[in-house]
Amino acid sequence: MTWTISIDDIDDLARGSAVLGTGGGGDPYIGGLLAKEALRRHGDVTVVSLDELPDDAVVACVSMLGAPTVMVEKLPSLDEIMRPVRELSEHYGRPITHIMCIEVGGVNSTIPIAAAAALGLPVLDADGMGRAFPELQMVLPTLYGVTSSPLAYSDEKGNVGVLRTIDNAWGERIIRVAAVEMGCSIMLSGFHMTGAVARKALVRDSLTLCMNVGRAIVDARAEKVDAVERATAILSGRVLFGGKVTDVERATTAGFARGRATIEESGNTLTLLFQNEHLIAELDGEVLATTPDLIMVLDHESGEPITTEGLRYGQRVRVIAAPGDERWHSPAAIEMVGPRYFGYDMEPHRFDGTVRPGLPIADAEAAA
Repeated sequence: MTWTISIDDIDDLARGSAVLGTGGGGDPYIGGLLAKEALRRHGDVTVVSLDELPDDAVVACVSMLGAPTVMVEKLPSLDEIMRPVRELSEHYGRPITHIMCIEVGGVNSTIPIAAAAALGLPVLDADGMGRAFPELQMVLPTLYGVTSSPLAYSDEKGNVGVLRTIDNAWGERIIRVAAVEMGCSIMLSGFHMTGAVARKALVRDSLTLCMNVGRAIVDARAEKVDAVERATAILSGRVLFGGKVTDVERATTAGFARGRATIEESGNTLTLLFQNEHLIAELDGEVLATTPDLIMVLDHESGEPITTEGLRYGQRVRVIAAPGDERWHSPAAIEMVGPRYFGYDMEPHRFDGTVRPGLPIADAEAAA
């Protein structure tokens, strides 16, 4: 089904994407400002479902790469956002026909809206993750053989480049160095694919889910019911813990926001470990949930999502967990986004606390 995104939709989209961003993806307010400005100048954006996407469509992502903390002081312009898409089109000699979100988290669900409005293109109701992850190669298209390169990139100064690498892991290694040199955040366009490939490799209806979650939180407050419980139910998740934030350790290193946060209540302590996004949730030393499932922090009363850079001492929060796309639990995906990849010697724990292996990617796709 085709629908449109207008200025009036952006707050709900940004709020929902900040929930699904699992703590990362950047400040939803900043991303919302960019999208609203683009929609104000250029008009509404058409959203196209994967089922409506032509086989010969030319799809590419538009995204920010770097440390989300930096965007608080380094706001990109619409020119910076459009530049990599135009560069990629020139490189291929064929225009991009559809914009996609590489992840459905934080600013990387609203930046593509800004790009689509400014370029006059439709955006897909889909993304490459169904959540947010910190590294370039950590997308489902990688598992389908889609390469990130040629990868076009730009910064706020007007520097532009196109990177070609042998695989997506090397793309991450090289572009991360460029991002650090260019101020720890840059705009990208890549993962060029046909409509036929996009239908297989992407997560369906991501923007619709963002809108539903964002609206549900606002509606719950208006109805004077529990906004956190409402969001948790839509995501088919569970509440892990609630309490007061008592400590946050956070540093921007190598282009990432890394750290930990502790939340205490009634003598119990929940520890969150993050690298842009929340990766591990432990209660008094017991692992409750890990990547690749979703771990999210919401304000206890309002249900508003709190990013890792927004965590502060004294906040009263609830931590929830929800299932990720089942393909993330395939053996190949766990090697790429499981706890051990990030340096934690433990098996992946699902959102419900269980430890169970996933199916190979083809079987997981069929099951989904």
